[in-house]
Amino acid sequence: MALTLSIIIPAYNEEKTIQTILDKVQNVNLIQDIQKEIIVVNDASRDKTEEKVMEYKERHPELPLSYYRHEVNQGKGAALHTGIRQAKGDFIIVQDADLEYDPNEFNILLKPILDGFADVVYGSRFMGGKPHRILFFWHSIGNKVLTFLSNAFTNLNLTDMETCYKLWKADIVKQLDLKEKRFGFEPEVTAKMSRVKGVRIYEVGISYYGRTYAEGKKINWKDGFRAIYCILKYNLWSK
Repeated sequence: MALTLSIIIPAYNEEKTIQTILDKVQNVNLIQDIQKEIIVVNDASRDKTEEKVMEYKERHPELPLSYYRHEVNQGKGAALHTGIRQAKGDFIIVQDADLEYDPNEFNILLKPILDGFADVVYGSRFMGGKPHRILFFWHSIGNKVLTFLSNAFTNLNLTDMETCYKLWKADIVKQLDLKEKRFGFEPEVTAKMSRVKGVRIYEVGISYYGRTYAEGKKINWKDGFRAIYCILKYNLWSK
């Protein structure tokens, strides 16, 4: 029986890119004949994101595409909670709708799991020889500081804790009691995953086609402070 990768796409006001990312996901040929389950979670977008997804779904009835909508905006983490809860695949990966990450690299993340070495794989924007758009100095420093703090408490040696590309065996991530509804999801899931007995976490280099704030990038300095709070909370106060 073929294995399935559940691809969760959280979307908030992504009318300009949602159909493009769905095309990219649809066109990926996964190794070892792995099948795809695509889950779009619309976090109460105020633009035409829903309309664009419904149009795409109608044009591609053969595509295993499920759509869920939050009536009130709750945050990316809440969208991921919905996606993880609804996912039926053997593996789960997060795919942002903003074109910063390339779905053609799903296979890079899948390989350590399929080869029997890993249970969780992070796609790092800071390692390997893949292309990376040069953007914000302080944003990159912020990412490295958050990763350093997370590593100090989890005793991991990740290079990119904040990456979107996290691939999990479904049964492992579904057992976690995840709470964070916004960008605190990343440090929370990392902290809780690090405490799963016997879990094997790997990291692979990926490319990164980052957006500027003018192009729609949503994370800011306030999210950085929230991430620091979550690193402390889920590693010290809420074990």
